[in-house]
Amino acid sequence: MAKQTLEPSSRSQLLWIIVGLFGLVIILEFSTPPEYVMGYLYISPILIANSQLGRRSTFQLTLVAVILTLLNIWIPKQGEVQISMIVNRLVTIFALIVTSFLSYRDRQTQQILVQQQAQLQSQEKIMNVREDFASTLTHDLRTPLLGAIETLQAFDREQFGTIHAKQKTVVATMIRSHQNSLRLVETLLDVYRNETEGLQLQLEPINLAILAEDVATSLLRLSTSRSVYLNLHYGESDFRKFLWVNGDAFQLRRVFTNLLTNAINHSPRGAKVEVVLEIQSSYQVVQVLDVGSGIKIDEKPYLFDRFYQGQSDRLATGSGLGLYLTRQIIEAHGGTIWAENRIPHGAIFGFRLPTLPYSSHDIT
Repeated sequence: MAKQTLEPSSRSQLLWIIVGLFGLVIILEFSTPPEYVMGYLYISPILIANSQLGRRSTFQLTLVAVILTLLNIWIPKQGEVQISMIVNRLVTIFALIVTSFLSYRDRQTQQILVQQQAQLQSQEKIMNVREDFASTLTHDLRTPLLGAIETLQAFDREQFGTIHAKQKTVVATMIRSHQNSLRLVETLLDVYRNETEGLQLQLEPINLAILAEDVATSLLRLSTSRSVYLNLHYGESDFRKFLWVNGDAFQLRRVFTNLLTNAINHSPRGAKVEVVLEIQSSYQVVQVLDVGSGIKIDEKPYLFDRFYQGQSDRLATGSGLGLYLTRQIIEAHGGTIWAENRIPHGAIFGFRLPTLPYSSHDIT
């Protein structure tokens, strides 16, 4: 346990104060009749010693105070010693000892709290430095990645000369790899920006049904390569509905992209991924259903945490940021997001957003 140290001059002044207080109590104790107990006043110098001088000094002063309190039974001698006088002083001694012990324990507790607070502040500083470093690094990575993609696309367009079919395949693979890296970097940037500045939304009337159809169309190449069939329907009805919300089209598109990509990547070949869009009284509800391996019970609480990658097959790939960013976007829109297992197998990832009143938009 760390001890508080004092400068020699300050320690000397403090000792004189304690001696002065003890001397004052001694005068009061021995100049009054034994029926009057003044030993309680020793508590003040004992507390001062405990706060500044440490355990040993506090123990010594407490012992001196106990001895002086007992001596006052016989000094000055003023007749026969009464049982009440002894009892009063024993009670006083007990109070002095308990006060000394509790004040020392309190000082220990305060020191522990100070140490823990210092550790927390140190950890917080380290976390801030780490976050700043990661944010700066990802920002600096974005420019060379964009340059590399532009250069590779120029090669693919044969702006630097003719390339063979096999070379085109290699270039296309490199472009996709760099684009994936760029998406990861941009996701990292968005995550850090959202945490420090908050998610800035450009709100406007959005029809979630049209947005879902657009994203599904954009993911046809991915779903085809995985032999996964995408299907959109509207709950119990097969008729197209309008699911209007007040939202940011760019950010909500990312939500659909993340959830559909997650479902496609974790569905077996030949399976079907369903997007169910439903209208409730005050919410628009979207659910993405797959027939993959499902979600382990112990991993469910952490699915939407940053960088979380579970041990199950469905969480084996990726950066652990897609679902976290999706949660950020939905919560910024005033909605909720959840995940659950599907019977008999598979998973459901869903979210709900507040419905935009009909008077706030025109349906076309």
